[in-house]
Amino acid sequence: MTTAVSASGTPVPAANLSKAQTAYHWIKERISTQEYAPGYRLVLSTIATDLEMSVVPVREAIRQLEAEGLVTFTRNVGAHVSMVDGSRYRASMETLGVLEGAATAMAAPHIDPEDLEKARELNARMEASLTDFDPHTFTETNHQFHRVLFDRCPNERLNELVNAEWERLGHLRDSTFTFVPDRARESVQEHTRILELIESGAPAHQIEQAAREHRTSTLRSYLQAQEDSHD
Repeated sequence: MTTAVSASGTPVPAANLSKAQTAYHWIKERISTQEYAPGYRLVLSTIATDLEMSVVPVREAIRQLEAEGLVTFTRNVGAHVSMVDGSRYRASMETLGVLEGAATAMAAPHIDPEDLEKARELNARMEASLTDFDPHTFTETNHQFHRVLFDRCPNERLNELVNAEWERLGHLRDSTFTFVPDRARESVQEHTRILELIESGAPAHQIEQAAREHRTSTLRSYLQAQEDSHD
């Protein structure tokens, strides 16, 4: 359902809708169009300002969306757009772990000092961002980091599959670090370990295992957080 808007762009409640219902449909539409992507933080006061209403009806709308499974409320974190299709996310993460692990191992002998320096700089940027954490920015930098490591893979088809899986995950990636922010610090530490293995010329199977386990650990953390949120 689309809510009417005024000339200034402000939503105009239909005559038969309460403010809570107006807020509900307004938020739900943005979730359905992915303007509010999975993991997007729903700040009640900001939404209330946009809708020119108090926080009370917005809170009521959020509760209704939570009951429908579209919104997840986490203690000490707040309300976020829920993960979409968890089974698809799990399958993609498992697949990415296998493909990216193999690609990183095959790329290792071809990674030069400049690549390593770039990867360290990106990882340092991620570590610095932990003090003022933004899941979206962290995820984008994380992607850049991993791309440096697997981009040198001489198997072009494997590289295409890795990139395709990253694209398949799309906006879902933001959700992981939104719901399990502590995982971000662990991720940075694991990045350091992978870089050490590559730089030391470790056997391919060790690099592949470390890269694959890195992806598996992220998935495991997310699934555990989802399970805890429903206890």
